[in-house]
Amino acid sequence: MSIVVTGATGRLGRLVVERLLETGVPAAGIAAVVRDKEKAADLAARGVELRLADYDDPATLTGVFRAGDRVLLVSGNEVGRRVPQHTAVIAAARAAGVAQLAYTGVLGGPEADFELAEEHKATERAILDSGLPHTFLRNGWYTENYTEQLGPVLEHGAVVASAGEGRIASASRADYAAAAAAVLTGDGHLGRAYELSGDTAWSLAEYAAEVAKHSGKDIVHRNVPAETHLEILTGAGVPAPFAAILVDVDRAIERGLLARGDGDLARLIGRSTTPLAETVAAALAHR
Repeated sequence: MSIVVTGATGRLGRLVVERLLETGVPAAGIAAVVRDKEKAADLAARGVELRLADYDDPATLTGVFRAGDRVLLVSGNEVGRRVPQHTAVIAAARAAGVAQLAYTGVLGGPEADFELAEEHKATERAILDSGLPHTFLRNGWYTENYTEQLGPVLEHGAVVASAGEGRIASASRADYAAAAAAVLTGDGHLGRAYELSGDTAWSLAEYAAEVAKHSGKDIVHRNVPAETHLEILTGAGVPAPFAAILVDVDRAIERGLLARGDGDLARLIGRSTTPLAETVAAALAHR
């Protein structure tokens, strides 16, 4: 039996593998599912088993999982292609007889009524239909979704969005990785759905103030109509379909759908979630 992490060279998957190692899971008991073994050479050098597969090629998933494995399906990052990708992973896991399939979905699960959530909801339904022992990790927003886009904010002195006064209960990507590791190594998680979010919800005006505080620059929050926001994003080179999804997310934020705070994340990781200020300060320090 191994703990298997798919998408293990991605930003979340790699952090999950690191967390497993930090908490004492032997490297030989961890399998990293990757498309490119060169990108995972550092993991292999530490004794982590590499299993090569591609979400887009179901044939490569045959034999990737073994009976009794505990598997983390990290959702794909290609919006519009994730349902067939995830379905292929689910089929392979079912055929292998894995002991657990944990899936990184979206906060709110079936109640999330914004466009970005649709593929996650379809994946949860497919997992339920498969009959696999499962755990749903319904991740809220990563604070890094904002701090990784600091360039334009610092250049223009503004956080531009269309979310109004909506609040976001975000946490760091490392927090979510720690939760996934806890679920993969602990007991009592089968059949559970965890609503994962940060301890404190914040507004984009508060985010702008934090960036100003830690950068020493004048940064304001500029709320714009959804149509204007869409024009700004497409003008900056964001493909129109994805820009529309981002604007729809801001509508969800304005309606409070990403402000939910159930405390599941802090309970799973055994500590408070990482504060907004800490992630902002770290991002600016590494620029």
